[in-house]
Amino acid sequence: MRSLVAVLAGVALALAFEPVAAAALVPPAVAGFALATRGLRGRSGFVVGLAFGAAFYFPHIHWMTAVGTDAWLALAGIEALFYGLLGAAAAYLHRLPAWPLWLAAAWVTMEVWRSGWPFSGMPWGRLAFATADTPLAPALAYVGMVGVSLVLALLGTLLAALLLALARARDRSLVAPVGALTALLALALVPAVAPYELDAEASATVAAVQGDVPGPGNDILYDPLGVTQNHVAATVELAEEVRAGTAPRPDFVLWPENSTVTDPFADPTVNAGIESAVDAIGVPVVVGAMVDAGEHHVRNQGIVWDPVTGPGERYTKWHPVPFGEYIPFRDFFTGQFGRLAMIPRDMLQGTRDTPLQVAGTAVGDAICFDIAYDDGIYAQVRNGAEMLAVQTSNATFIETVQIDQQFAITRLRAIETGRTVVVAATNGVSGVIAPDGSVVASAAPRTQEVLVADVPLVAGTTPGVLVAPWVAGLSIALTALGLLLAALPYRRRRDTAAAQQASGDDTSRERVTVG
Repeated sequence: MRSLVAVLAGVALALAFEPVAAAALVPPAVAGFALATRGLRGRSGFVVGLAFGAAFYFPHIHWMTAVGTDAWLALAGIEALFYGLLGAAAAYLHRLPAWPLWLAAAWVTMEVWRSGWPFSGMPWGRLAFATADTPLAPALAYVGMVGVSLVLALLGTLLAALLLALARARDRSLVAPVGALTALLALALVPAVAPYELDAEASATVAAVQGDVPGPGNDILYDPLGVTQNHVAATVELAEEVRAGTAPRPDFVLWPENSTVTDPFADPTVNAGIESAVDAIGVPVVVGAMVDAGEHHVRNQGIVWDPVTGPGERYTKWHPVPFGEYIPFRDFFTGQFGRLAMIPRDMLQGTRDTPLQVAGTAVGDAICFDIAYDDGIYAQVRNGAEMLAVQTSNATFIETVQIDQQFAITRLRAIETGRTVVVAATNGVSGVIAPDGSVVASAAPRTQEVLVADVPLVAGTTPGVLVAPWVAGLSIALTALGLLLAALPYRRRRDTAAAQQASGDDTSRERVTVG
């Protein structure tokens, strides 16, 4: 019965995200998890938590089947294990007074843990990522992604406490959960009434190019040179419109990730194409390129290509995808799974924590999945990024809901950082997102289009960017303390029971001897 409740709750959480996006299901789903794991031992809690995790994560990232069914099964299975471990922890934390707080902190700890480990982790499915177009989204600017996840987790665990109180049918026991729920919800909705806004000190006109992918559209390697030529052609056409006065002159142009998948410094045809586009438009173009880094490595970079000085500053992707862009323990895994040998070189991880300087604008860059991770974005914002750019290639997932999920995360990043985000995708979804998360402009998937927009440039840092790492650290500390407090009385009770049993056995033996 508990496993059935966990499965239903996991499915409900999956429905909270795109494509259904029923965000109101998040607290009930967390409540279902809490109720299903209450009163269990650690081992049973793990089983129930695993059932929840599988019911949530397998549907949530079903888009991974575009890579391969085996990749989907492996990744979803690994991520489900984290919910199993959370279920085991919950079995202990339920024994504490104020258990809803301890359990909510443990949920956030689990999200932080799996978002960075193993390898680079997998942030997809964080509770905060379900809040696009909800009254809770403005709270991101105050407490960050981690803080909003904590609020949602606590709403869910308090809802579970309220349901337990109702089951006991004691009016007095309803006071605490009802009061806590009401206070937390009221506090969480304050930012919707008083959103945090950063003042714009200037503006920049940015052009985002979506060149489209030839052929079926889901394979960037089907015609790699054609992809580059599409982006060159779209940029040259924009230049002609600028000269004709039918389009505003941009301060810079943004190309997507994989706008060239061959090294533009080694391939003369690609190099010449980029040069022709940059010369035509006469402003810097941020090119998304794969750049050789020796015989066995490659870098996924955003390169500022200036019409006068040529290629200059670069941003390298912070979070290459394991088993997609690099192979951990290559010798072992390629020996076990031959198809991994199709990835001949490992992508190196970037470390740049300062924004790119593009035509006098400080641009915080993120390449594809980087947008789902906190670290690189927070670092660039703290170091003065005035706007954010996302260079992405979702061609592999073009027929799936992955692109919708990623675009929703991108909109939430705009709110969290208080900055405009300009997205350039190879064939969808490109867009311009305002600091309040609203979509100013977008290009339909599988089309060639150039979006030109005047975007505000802001200085300063939202409280959410500053507070989020502290919320994460506090949640981890609370989880460790809670598990310690829960385990010690349990150990004492077990030792006492063992001592009493031993004492009883001694008495019995004594009576037998005397008799």
